[in-house]
Amino acid sequence: MKEHEYQILKHRKPWRDAYYYQKSETLYHLTFVFCKRFLPAHGDRTIDQMIQAARSGKQNIIEGTEAGETSTETHIKLLNVARSSLHELREDFRDYLLSRNLTIWSSEHDRYEKMTLFCKHHNHVDDYKPFFDKWTNEEMANTALTLCFMTDRMLNNQLKKLENDYVKQGGIKERMHAARTGFRQAQDHELQSLRQEVKHLKAENQRLLSLLAQLGIEEG
Repeated sequence: MKEHEYQILKHRKPWRDAYYYQKSETLYHLTFVFCKRFLPAHGDRTIDQMIQAARSGKQNIIEGTEAGETSTETHIKLLNVARSSLHELREDFRDYLLSRNLTIWSSEHDRYEKMTLFCKHHNHVDDYKPFFDKWTNEEMANTALTLCFMTDRMLNNQLKKLENDYVKQGGIKERMHAARTGFRQAQDHELQSLRQEVKHLKAENQRLLSLLAQLGIEEG
């Protein structure tokens, strides 16, 4: 058995490289600017709620991925928290549009396809920043809705993968047990091989001694 076959700690893809993290970071900055531009500075708790929901989505992805090296259970739990936060954020943007008689862009809307393609192919916040002070409230809110849906779908796919890994490999306790068992089995296998080799060498040595005796050559 090779060393990596009884590895305990899992090496996760860095969270900064995950598209769902990059989109969640974009959502946070977009939400922050949106609230400052289009919601009243005082007397509206929606600002704090939306910014906190966006931040929670981003931060729980970070914390979950970091924890994932030792605990798949914690990774799954925190990614679910991130999804819940982004669901809350999505509803806030939806409510904003509906309460102000603005349009939620569906697939029939003439801007829908272009917006969807842009969000699909752009993950980093720097790709969106040039538009933060140019988009209208309707444009910005619909972009946020699209990013929420896309990030949620990516997180859901990641959760399915983690759950499948957990079913196959278990948590850290199971991996530690498997590591100890695997190491012992490897040691036992190596010891058995050495015993077989010694047995073979003894037999070969006896055969050679017998051959020397037959030839009349005394053991030196």
